[in-house]
Amino acid sequence: MTPDPTTQTTRDIPLIAVFAGVIAALGLFPAISAFGGAVPITAQSLGIMLAGAILGPRRGALALIVFLTLVAIGLPLLAGGRGGLGVFAGPSVGYLIGFPVAAYAVGALTYAVGAPYRLAWGILAAVVGGVVLLNVLGIVGLVLRADLSVREATTAALVFVPGDLVKAVVCGVVARGVHAAYPGLLPQRRSLTRRSDADVAA
Repeated sequence: MTPDPTTQTTRDIPLIAVFAGVIAALGLFPAISAFGGAVPITAQSLGIMLAGAILGPRRGALALIVFLTLVAIGLPLLAGGRGGLGVFAGPSVGYLIGFPVAAYAVGALTYAVGAPYRLAWGILAAVVGGVVLLNVLGIVGLVLRADLSVREATTAALVFVPGDLVKAVVCGVVARGVHAAYPGLLPQRRSLTRRSDADVAA
């Protein structure tokens, strides 16, 4: 049976809104400017990983787009109370643009495997999308907006990696708990679905 698009949309909107709120709430944690870096260390990257790992690629990315839209219109939702269009002209722009991209990547990798949620794969998905990809895009932004060389920007971004790896583990543990409580969020693995169809046909 084909899912009802209206029902799906009705369910998706509150999920997207809730996660946009979660990411905003994580911005209440104080930002840390390590070694005078142009981009502060914040807890919001954990929210990005969770959005993808729990909501999947499309809804996870949409949650970040909603969040960034609110930031753009002036709400001080970024860590440190930052907001407005000006933040998109600063050295953090690569990370900001990378928010929905990273969430999509984490979600795509997580949902590609499907249910049941596997912790090791979930952590790997968070590392690939929420650590590697996000920092690569952040480095591009630092090169373009902070007048740094690629080597200098990469060195500056390395300060985020240890904390981001911890967040990836936390993301995996939290996502596993959420998917255990709400198993309908993750699609069934294709192999299991095909096996069930074959059993019915037999």
